[in-house]
Amino acid sequence: MRTVLLLALLLASTPFFSQTEDEKQIKAIYDKALTDGKAYDWLDHLSNQIGGRLSGSVQAQQAVEYTKEQLDLLGLDRVWLQPVMVPKWMRGTPEFAYFETKPGLTTNVPICALGGSVATPDGGLKAGVVEVNGIEDLEKLGREKIEGKIVFYNRPMDPTLINTFASYSGCVDQRYSGAAEAAKFGALGVIVRSMNLRLDDYPHTGSMGYGDMPVNKRIPAAAISTKGAELLSATLKLNPNIKFYFRQNCKQYEDVQSYNVIGEIKGSTYPNEIMVVGGHLDSWDLGDGSHDDGAGCVQSMDVLRLLKETGYRPQRTLRVVLFMNEENGLRGGNKYAEVAQDKGENHVFALESDAGGFTPRGFTIDASEENLEQIQGWKGLFEPYLIHMFDKGGGGADIGPLKDGNMVLVGLRPDTQRYFDHHHAENDTFEHVNKRELELGAATMASLVYLIDKYGTIPSKKVKG
Repeated sequence: MRTVLLLALLLASTPFFSQTEDEKQIKAIYDKALTDGKAYDWLDHLSNQIGGRLSGSVQAQQAVEYTKEQLDLLGLDRVWLQPVMVPKWMRGTPEFAYFETKPGLTTNVPICALGGSVATPDGGLKAGVVEVNGIEDLEKLGREKIEGKIVFYNRPMDPTLINTFASYSGCVDQRYSGAAEAAKFGALGVIVRSMNLRLDDYPHTGSMGYGDMPVNKRIPAAAISTKGAELLSATLKLNPNIKFYFRQNCKQYEDVQSYNVIGEIKGSTYPNEIMVVGGHLDSWDLGDGSHDDGAGCVQSMDVLRLLKETGYRPQRTLRVVLFMNEENGLRGGNKYAEVAQDKGENHVFALESDAGGFTPRGFTIDASEENLEQIQGWKGLFEPYLIHMFDKGGGGADIGPLKDGNMVLVGLRPDTQRYFDHHHAENDTFEHVNKRELELGAATMASLVYLIDKYGTIPSKKVKG
């Protein structure tokens, strides 16, 4: 009897916690993603059956057809292709490079052409090397020390920055503008240290541009692996007179037609308020684009499926948009925003996943203080899933053109520490994506989309879960 009384007193003194409607819906989303997710299977096909999806390529078109087919199977209210003209650049035969310390004594180093670069002369390019730590060093050296040589940009990503995207931003200018700037001083070509915090033998490609420079003034540009860059730099210190040779036969063609892939669920209450979730379908050609950005595409596709299959009926129109040509032109993002403006569509929210399929940590939010505070007010709903970062920041390149001062733009932010090990390199492949991490990202995105849809983007007060 005493035991029964003690148990009754214990129960009476214990606070009673019940799940709110939001907690139940979010748990249902995570449970569905982790037990019956589709993102990993979709990514498997994109990566292993199609491969790298450079804009204008056969593989890019295959990815368009495959993802549209899969969206059709989800039973959405509407699925369609949005035409967009995209650039077509082809790498050609594999690049080759070495440096020569004395006649006949050479050391091969891994390189790859930067996207958009011109080719070397047919027999390749061989010249002396001048090492710089960035574009600003060109002016200090002057034409006398640069003319007739290959400029070697060797500024590394800053390892002291915990946010690796900040580290990337701090040195990517040498990749994009390095050739155009070096050409002004008479350089014959440029070699750029790969945007990679790890020391390895993978060269990392990426876009570069010449601005309005005449074609006959453009010089070839290639990335060198971080190990190759270290070796070249050390050798130059011992022997400044070494020669560097590289050969690449890449080519820019006329623009070709491609497509953004779009699917939507029509809103039940506010169908004219549109919410977008997406990633970019194109990738570079060295790997299969699993992290950049196959992961973001399949996560975005699964957001609509997860909401649909957990029984949630959105009030606003939800769209998944798989943008074409983020990597070397942003044509897809610009076209989508242009069509939306021409049609007078009212976009209220956009979420992009373009930072890899790693463990989600939270979001960066480009919005008014009121909307930022609203989203930060939902932290408690995400804490059980270890999502803790709700910071002011950018949404994403593809959704950026939608920005109008009113809508909320959000970027999914996974753990960034390993992202640049794979970014734009040959090892951006399916085996480097963890199934559970990918699914957690899809569930995290779907949960935020649910909350925004339920409460709107300009609430009168914070909503607490």
